[in-house]
Amino acid sequence: MNSAPKIKLEIFEGPLDLLLHLIKKNEVDIRDIPVAVITKQYMEYLELMRFLNLEIAGEFLVMASTLLYLKSRMLLPEEREDDEEEIEDPRKELVERLLEYKKFKDLAELLEKRKLVNRDVFVRETAYNAIKDEMHVEVSLFDLLDAFRRIMERSKFSEIYEFVSEKINIKEVMLSIVQKLKNGKKQFDELFDSSYTKEHIIATFIAILELAKISLIRIYQFELFGPIYITLLVSAEICRKIISEIGDEIGEGYPEINN
Repeated sequence: MNSAPKIKLEIFEGPLDLLLHLIKKNEVDIRDIPVAVITKQYMEYLELMRFLNLEIAGEFLVMASTLLYLKSRMLLPEEREDDEEEIEDPRKELVERLLEYKKFKDLAELLEKRKLVNRDVFVRETAYNAIKDEMHVEVSLFDLLDAFRRIMERSKFSEIYEFVSEKINIKEVMLSIVQKLKNGKKQFDELFDSSYTKEHIIATFIAILELAKISLIRIYQFELFGPIYITLLVSAEICRKIISEIGDEIGEGYPEINN
């Protein structure tokens, strides 16, 4: 049993965001989704989220059931007579949901960019304002999961299963990350030392998510699917003060993973 507390990240995305991420990543037409491929990858993300003890909302599981149902429907042979009406594509409802969601998501991002522009124009600049004079792309949870998977594979930990439990205080890891970031932005990979154990790699990833959750860091790219960068949104001193005031439940021996 995994006794570590569930990490709930309300700020991150839902199942439709994950599907849009996979569609973009696979460079496929949103109106012609390869259901078998997308379903396999979707389930892999859910498994990774479970492994990291991220709290998976019910809608993720509902979408998983929907994809598995569509996959089974797509595998069935079409049986119809010549004069029969054209059979409706079983993916139609999902495609319509994705297109509608994407439209509102794009609009929300446009409005957010306008808000940032107005802030930069009318508010006095500080050394810790969000990335200034640089074009950047916001990073999703699923981009981070991709990067985490690559770290694990690069560290020869491609088999993510049972290992010896090591108690690590997440608050201390968060403070260590802040220390690394105090002089400027770092690439995501630079926050993981080559000597890290599995536990330290996982703890560092969880700490990054927690820092993003409480808005102490910004995670971004300069191009889609490019290197991921992380920078502080406030001074290191303020970060340390906020982290020290966080409830002790974050630092109580997480991660502690057993099968």
